[in-house]
Amino acid sequence: MTSYAHEEISTTLYFDRTFDCNAAKISPGEYYFTNQDMVIVTVLGSCVSACIRDNVSGVGGMNHFMLPDSAKADKDSPISESMRYGTYAMEVLINQLLKNGARRENLEAKIFGGGNVLRSFTTMNVGDRNADFVRRFLKEERIRVTGEDLNDVFPRKVYFFPKTGKVLVKKLKQMNNYTLVKREESYASRLKTETVGGEVDLF
Repeated sequence: MTSYAHEEISTTLYFDRTFDCNAAKISPGEYYFTNQDMVIVTVLGSCVSACIRDNVSGVGGMNHFMLPDSAKADKDSPISESMRYGTYAMEVLINQLLKNGARRENLEAKIFGGGNVLRSFTTMNVGDRNADFVRRFLKEERIRVTGEDLNDVFPRKVYFFPKTGKVLVKKLKQMNNYTLVKREESYASRLKTETVGGEVDLF
């Protein structure tokens, strides 16, 4: 499968003994989709994930993305340019679902993340911007949101079961967030130097 600058399919697959099923773990800039009875897992700080599925066929997937900090981007770039990153991340996942048997009218979403954990960001909280973006995108695309857990100050671990639509969310209130913050800061700095991948056609 083709990989893109900011959105590539996860290859971290393992067997989850807790849930007794196969699992895929995704990191910032990755997504995963499946028609199998398995779980997709990620840990979110300021980033957001959309868990999208066809509620009839059970084909579903999850992405993990962040908008660039537009105040630190090229001063000649309009702020709306940063939206291209989120739009691209959403369209890549939706396109893959549609190409693999999902029907647009059956799509539903649950959305998570956008916590205020990147305290080094001095502009409008990037978590809030990510949360606002994903809500607005899904509303404009007329994809029904059936659940959300956005904003707040805590990282989250998210388990998504596409076949049933079930999502488990664990707030990581006692976790040492150093590793997570460093991973997201590294991802954010990459967004400032790379260009968005190619165009994605929606069916």
